[in-house]
Amino acid sequence: MSTLADLVSVLEQAYPPELAEDWDAVGLVCGDPNDYVRQVLVAVDATEAVVEEALSTGAQALVVHHPLLLRGVTGVGADTPKGALVHRLVRGGCALFTAHTNADRAAPGVSDALAEALGLRVLGPLEPELVRWDKVVTTVPSGAAVQRVRAALLAAGAGTLGEYTEAAFTVAGRGQFRPGPGANPAIGTRGALEHVAEEQVQVLAPRGLRRALVSALVAAHPYEEPAYDVLEVAPRPGPRGLGRVGELDVPETLRAFTSRVAAGLPSTAWGVRAAGDPGALVRTVAVCGGSGDSLLGTVARLGVDAFVTADLRHHPADEHLRGGGPALVDVAHWASEQPWCGQAARVVTAALGGTVTARVSTRRTDPWTLGTGHERGTP
Repeated sequence: MSTLADLVSVLEQAYPPELAEDWDAVGLVCGDPNDYVRQVLVAVDATEAVVEEALSTGAQALVVHHPLLLRGVTGVGADTPKGALVHRLVRGGCALFTAHTNADRAAPGVSDALAEALGLRVLGPLEPELVRWDKVVTTVPSGAAVQRVRAALLAAGAGTLGEYTEAAFTVAGRGQFRPGPGANPAIGTRGALEHVAEEQVQVLAPRGLRRALVSALVAAHPYEEPAYDVLEVAPRPGPRGLGRVGELDVPETLRAFTSRVAAGLPSTAWGVRAAGDPGALVRTVAVCGGSGDSLLGTVARLGVDAFVTADLRHHPADEHLRGGGPALVDVAHWASEQPWCGQAARVVTAALGGTVTARVSTRRTDPWTLGTGHERGTP
């Protein structure tokens, strides 16, 4: 059997909470980590209809993208709309978990799911997260100790660069030291100058691992007082970040690409609209699930053919096009993020599939119900 704590661990590994914006509210909202979980429902929003679906289908956990309690609250009384939902979930034995801006920045994350739904081959993040790195350097007496120290550093998380692992650099040299009267040297004797054949080991690692790396180095090193340097190096673009840049296998017109977007995403009253020359060819595409007009400048600098996102406003879109920016394809906010639900369900199934069933909610939580030529209706 899997517990809620097991589910939370899987989701936080896929969508690390440290990736969330400072203002965001992610993680476990309600539920006992010791409770068993057999069924999970995934949705974009925790609306009344979605909560009812979770409870009526026997789910022990509801995983959503948008936080139910985003802004600060002083209580969750059942006499408020959101508080009432929390009470229903608690009484029904169903936990609530949120992955929001951490899922936006994860790899894979929300925009990867959007790109997949549109048939794009992902090339990388639209706005990459800059990963801060350390170079850890130490000298070790030649022999088996070199392998032992290097292995300890790699086991602590060093040496992973993109698709490459166990990356390290070693160079031979000669060191010297004189043990003092109170020393307990692994090599040499007190008071005598010692010359030792040594090897310098260098590894790179994300800065957040600094403490773990130093602890591993000291524990594995044979010297009583190992010498080491921790050097801060320039940030490197990582695989995570906002949005994605992708490409189509075969170029197509903006008109055809807009139809592709409409076919790839769930229909909404908002529909799909495009701005640009309908006959212009589209090959490279930037996408951002959710509201993406803050990335218009980034998209313009990249020189892609089109940008797919949600909630575009008149004036920013108009100014973007006047400045020669790529074509824009605007979709409903909910529709742009709904493909993530399938991704999150697959994450849960891959890790806990032997004991947990995860499925995507059938409820449309897009708030817009009417549009020209379309009525959302009740699913």
